Amino acid sequence: MIRSMTGFGDSSLQVDGAHYAIEIRSLNSKWFKSLIRLPEELQSLEGEIEIQLAHRLNRGSIVLTVKYSDCSANAAAQLNKQAIQCYLDQLLEVEGLGHDAARIDLAALLALPGVIVPDTGQELLQQARKVIAQLIDDACDKLLTMRAREGEVLYRELHEYRQTIAGHLDVVMERVPAMVEMYQQRLQERMENLLEESGAKAREEDLLREVAIFAERSDIAEEVTRLQGHLEQFSEMIDADHGEPTGRTLDFLAQEMLREANTIGSKCMDVEISRRIVEIKGAIDRIKEQVQNVV
Repeated sequence: MIRSMTGFGDSSLQVDGAHYAIEIRSLNSKWFKSLIRLPEELQSLEGEIEIQLAHRLNRGSIVLTVKYSDCSANAAAQLNKQAIQCYLDQLLEVEGLGHDAARIDLAALLALPGVIVPDTGQELLQQARKVIAQLIDDACDKLLTMRAREGEVLYRELHEYRQTIAGHLDVVMERVPAMVEMYQQRLQERMENLLEESGAKAREEDLLREVAIFAERSDIAEEVTRLQGHLEQFSEMIDADHGEPTGRTLDFLAQEMLREANTIGSKCMDVEISRRIVEIKGAIDRIKEQVQNVV
């Protein structure tokens, strides 16, 4: 069954006081492209996340947003106690500065080089990598479920358009013999009117030759056969349940169907056939619009 390209999925989890939340949105796109929004401390995970998204979602314009907050003690910066003690010892060695006279400005003390130990973030990344990978899988599962639901609606619409085209095509094929016969009658009347003044009569062989030329020029059997083949392949693809992307192939098939319909319309000079071809081309255009949203 075909799947839509639009969808939404989210997931969240709290681990050791840290809260992770992920949202994934998918919109139409000819190719796969991603926009990944990460907190500054998790920026180095962008490449891994993009690979995971491409593997799960195949096609579409994907926007992924990661939100992270840590309310645990792990969020606090680490103090270098040895550096602080060293600064205090040096201050007390200054002549005239004793314990009783010393006053410590904590803000100034914390601003001294080496007092606050910078966090390399490696522990955070190791934990976040596993958590975010799990949340992405959960959110992708929800998004794919939504894609499948919307794909069912697309399937019904595409199947209806396919039946519409097939119905009009049957009428076109039935109409072709009548079109040739009508041309023969009009041609005979025209030739008799032109030759009436001279008293001559149209020869049967001349009439048959012109009718044969017209029938050859307006023969649409080959185009109809190809269009019917395209419709059969179209049905097979929208009915298939292999899970592979089919959107671009369906778009190509729609272009080929439109090409055959245009050729049929240019060959036939019957009003009813022309009307049917207009209906066929309208249905194909609607198919082209809908398959733009098929994965």
